[in-house]
Amino acid sequence: MRVVQLLTQEVGGPVDHAVDVAVGLAARGIDSHLVGPASAGTDRARAAGVTWHDLAMRHKTDASGGIAVARRLRDLAPDVLHLQDRRAGWVGRGLGRTFGGAAVVYTLHGVADGLSDLVPGNTRAAPRRRRDHLYYLTGERAVTRWGRARVVVPSGAVARFATDHIGLDPSIVDVVPNGVDEQRFRPSAPPAGPTTALWLGVLTEVKRLDTLLDAAEDVPDLRLLVVGDGPLRDQVVRRVAGAALAGRVDLRGRVADPVPVFAEAHLFALTSAAENCPLAMLQAMSAGLPVVSTAVGGIPEVVRDGTDGVLVGVDDSAGLAAGLRRLTDDPALRSAMGASARARILDGYTLDQCVDSLLAVYAKARR
Repeated sequence: MRVVQLLTQEVGGPVDHAVDVAVGLAARGIDSHLVGPASAGTDRARAAGVTWHDLAMRHKTDASGGIAVARRLRDLAPDVLHLQDRRAGWVGRGLGRTFGGAAVVYTLHGVADGLSDLVPGNTRAAPRRRRDHLYYLTGERAVTRWGRARVVVPSGAVARFATDHIGLDPSIVDVVPNGVDEQRFRPSAPPAGPTTALWLGVLTEVKRLDTLLDAAEDVPDLRLLVVGDGPLRDQVVRRVAGAALAGRVDLRGRVADPVPVFAEAHLFALTSAAENCPLAMLQAMSAGLPVVSTAVGGIPEVVRDGTDGVLVGVDDSAGLAAGLRRLTDDPALRSAMGASARARILDGYTLDQCVDSLLAVYAKARR
């Protein structure tokens, strides 16, 4: 069986997930291909036997890029075409009928910020635009039907959004949680020095890093390791230079391989206003880090409050500070919650389990 995954992004959770899936498929002897711009995971994928086709569709009006991608997909003649980001989803489902017997699968990794409050547990991350309903509800329903696609969602919360608001038939929606390689992301000895909380993501408004910085001001013994980049970087740089946080925040920027940074932390913090099933959180849990997170989207489906970590409300800097203080002051509790977080991943969120479920989806799509 030839499985071709299509990406249009270079960075982000969908890219990391697609690389992991491609590697997992290749390990099972499947003819695994990725079509998309080169990324930090390209070398790892190729070393694992994945064929990477370095083609880019930079924006939705990139006609030449879209034509090149369409031609490559036609030449590859996939048995399964798996679409791994929003733009890829539009292109692949729009062209789906032109690939003969190819089964089309689209993973809905997230929801437009203006519609994020339609996902149970999420808050609205941006003003709702008039076009949001047309593009992301009516349009999604139409292009899915046209492309005869199955839709994968990594959480039950987003599955309800897909059926209740997009209007997809529940029979074509499959919940497949993201998975991590538990051998690649494994626990290490706690680092020496002050308690360090790791935040990993894109510096955008929806990620609410400012809430973490507010909370950290009230936990003076805590240090922060902030990994990632994005449009709010300059604002964050100015904020952490202030007296309350000076010398306590390491702004690491984007890293090619996240594995080493988990070994530098004692716990993981996630402060988003909206999420699905965040891969960085799963990686942290697999590495044995307890989680302090907002209880949004699919996160409460994974993190058991008081067992694997602490869950708080969106923009609740006081609650977040209390959770961070609790884990900062109690190394034994950190260790117990970290071990529980690792066990939680082994129980249902490994890469092998994810690939098993995707293969079952592919089989249904081919039928």
